[in-house]
Amino acid sequence: MKRQFNSLLHWRASTRYPPSAFLLAAQLISLLLYSTFDTNPGGRALLGSFGVLILALVVWVINRNAMLPWIAWVLVAPAFVLSLLSALIDNPVLLMWSSLLEAVLYFYGAGSLIAYMMEDYRVTTDELFAAGATFTLLAWGFAFLYQACQIWFPGSFIGASAPGEPRTFVELLSLSFTNLSATGLGDILPITSLARVLVMLEQFSGVGYVAVVVSRLIGMTITLQKDTRKS
Repeated sequence: MKRQFNSLLHWRASTRYPPSAFLLAAQLISLLLYSTFDTNPGGRALLGSFGVLILALVVWVINRNAMLPWIAWVLVAPAFVLSLLSALIDNPVLLMWSSLLEAVLYFYGAGSLIAYMMEDYRVTTDELFAAGATFTLLAWGFAFLYQACQIWFPGSFIGASAPGEPRTFVELLSLSFTNLSATGLGDILPITSLARVLVMLEQFSGVGYVAVVVSRLIGMTITLQKDTRKS
């Protein structure tokens, strides 16, 4: 019994530091799930359930780092309900509102992680994972905005294959990663004015994130290594 209690304490102590790693891992696993089940109608419930897990991890990360964690609960409560309903019921209105709420929550989570990474002048392992997790949160947030835009204004995005059909979420997510990383690769194009504005905002966010946050972490890491060598 004592050994089990000590093991529990050790696990709790170890999880005090890498919540960003758990979130990043869950986001990467969800990419594999989307590649398998995104076009499968029966897989929507599985993706919805895993999306709820992602929401829980986002709230966990926000509660550790945000100054106003109650905002996360205000956002996640309706997002949680709408996410489950949109996974079980094929209703465009539900999906649109669910996408908007999840986008706001993901952006708030990304902002909380950025504030967490910028609050001191030392780089921890969790902050390095947070850099990756923030990137995925921004990518998912804009993908949800694209999905809401597509429902609100049909035909907002077209693709090389089946140009007249709505884009799947994994296609919109691929577009989001393309814009955020500024790679310029992709076969999905924004057509409506709102879609183009969202794409431009994401491109601006991606450049700003790399220029300000990532470069700062790299600079602090190099400075820390130089100080360690001198000492």
